[in-house]
Amino acid sequence: MATRPVTGEQRAFMTGNEVVAWAALAAGADIMYGYPITPQNEIMHYWTRMASKYERGFLQTEDEIAAGFATVGGVLAGKRAFTATAGPGNVLMQEAMAMAEMMRLPTVVVVTQRGGPSTATVIYSQQELNLTCFGGNGEGLRIVYSPSSHDELFLYTIKAFNSAWKYRFPTFVLGDGYQSKMREPVTIFDPEARGITMEPCRPMVGLPGLPGEERDPAHLRNTYNLEDELYEVLMTAIKEYEAIAPQVVEWDTYAVDDAELLIIAHGVVSRAARAAVVSLRERGFKAGYFRPVTLRPFPAETLRTLAARARNLMVVESAYGQLKRQVQAGLYGLETPVTGYLRPGMGITPEEIVEFVHAKELI
Repeated sequence: MATRPVTGEQRAFMTGNEVVAWAALAAGADIMYGYPITPQNEIMHYWTRMASKYERGFLQTEDEIAAGFATVGGVLAGKRAFTATAGPGNVLMQEAMAMAEMMRLPTVVVVTQRGGPSTATVIYSQQELNLTCFGGNGEGLRIVYSPSSHDELFLYTIKAFNSAWKYRFPTFVLGDGYQSKMREPVTIFDPEARGITMEPCRPMVGLPGLPGEERDPAHLRNTYNLEDELYEVLMTAIKEYEAIAPQVVEWDTYAVDDAELLIIAHGVVSRAARAAVVSLRERGFKAGYFRPVTLRPFPAETLRTLAARARNLMVVESAYGQLKRQVQAGLYGLETPVTGYLRPGMGITPEEIVEFVHAKELI
């Protein structure tokens, strides 16, 4: 019997890709399916380096299309399976993830965003928000976490497996190239050490017993011939998604009680946004910070309450309005002005944000 990969809690200094591999091990992932693409590659490398030691599996497929569908197959077989990708690979996996959405399969995908469109750069961006939240030809019935630090990358990779298997919707961890490559201190832990019980996995195919007589038949369809038939199944899934959303949705705030300017950001950019708020507060300006941890479902209700009290809203992102559109949709009907500091594929510093705030006289 393989030893547990992580016992108790341990401090480490590692890259984000290492963090993901260790988190998947700690979560009890059975197998990873993948295909090389920067900046995701090292997730595969670290996983394969440790998989045999801890009796886990790995399969490198011929492309990302195969990796996505292999992950679906692993889940159907009852394995805690996952994959990781970026950019064009995320595009190619959308068909498999739409299938998982239709069939209510608990797939887990780690996305390390890179610049686009197309192959563009291999470095960094936040341009895969739309794709990850709504990329399939369905209704976007997905769970999407956007961690901002290595500690959160570890936590939400574990949480992704639990959310996927508990709620039976495809679940994504939306990282980025900076998180993948940079090193910083992180606490890795055995989920049991923090009272986290991993959701059990069970196979959905090859079950014993005669369907309809000795057990309930499995509902494993992803295509429907009649409009009414599809509508009934889809509306059931939508209602269940809306029902679990309050249990899933997460956000983070800082200095929002009296904020006249609310700065909104997600992922690694939120670190710069929070630092900018600290700097503005030190200068006597009433700035606050809001971060959606879940981009899907989006914490619109909480944001509306805070936005209604502010004089100005500012969305900061390394994309050209993908988060801003989420914010504006959630705040529809409110008159609080929304300004965007939009830098697609570019890193953003606290100093830039502060300078922009003063240049636009937002506070």
